[in-house]
Amino acid sequence: MRIGLLGTGNVARALAHGWSTAGHDVLLGSRRPKERTDLGLPVASLSETAAHAEALVNATPGAVSVELLHSIGASALAGTLLIDVGVGLSDDFTELSHPNSSLGEQIQASFPLTPVVKTLCTMDSTVMTAPDGLDGPSTVFLSGDDAEAKRTTGRLLTDLGWPPSSQLDIGGIVTARGQEHFALLFMGIAGGLGGHTFNINVVTPSSAQV
Repeated sequence: MRIGLLGTGNVARALAHGWSTAGHDVLLGSRRPKERTDLGLPVASLSETAAHAEALVNATPGAVSVELLHSIGASALAGTLLIDVGVGLSDDFTELSHPNSSLGEQIQASFPLTPVVKTLCTMDSTVMTAPDGLDGPSTVFLSGDDAEAKRTTGRLLTDLGWPPSSQLDIGGIVTARGQEHFALLFMGIAGGLGGHTFNINVVTPSSAQV
């Protein structure tokens, strides 16, 4: 697929490398593409990246994502799968910018013709593309209102190393707030462990107990 990634930070670059290795055609989108030629990945403007993409990934800071997407335009995004991995956090990582909602919901409400799927926001970029580097299986969540968009996202997650058994569809886009609000617990766990390379796993009762 042609995958456009809005952003040039750690998350966007990690995902771009992961999908490029899997054979996808990736393009990073930047507001200042001429200043981002040192990344070892193709970079274009935000609008050019959106036009390139069959699947578009929002990997921009969550507090400014909706404004940035509006700069591209609703018509340019209509009908394109948008995978949202952003979380809006304060500079000191103690407060959410969408405390009673979620970025995923805000994007979907602002762009109703664009199917939005929330995923990958409950982990660090080091885990997004290397889940097999952890000591055991873990879970990646999907939230969204469009079933086909979630199926496509699931296939792209598989290409990053997430087998279907590790993917958990938790419902419509409203459930994105649970994924995003986990960010506060994530920061606490990271502090307790002294690092960010970890993930969570949803563990269900054994068959003997069911």
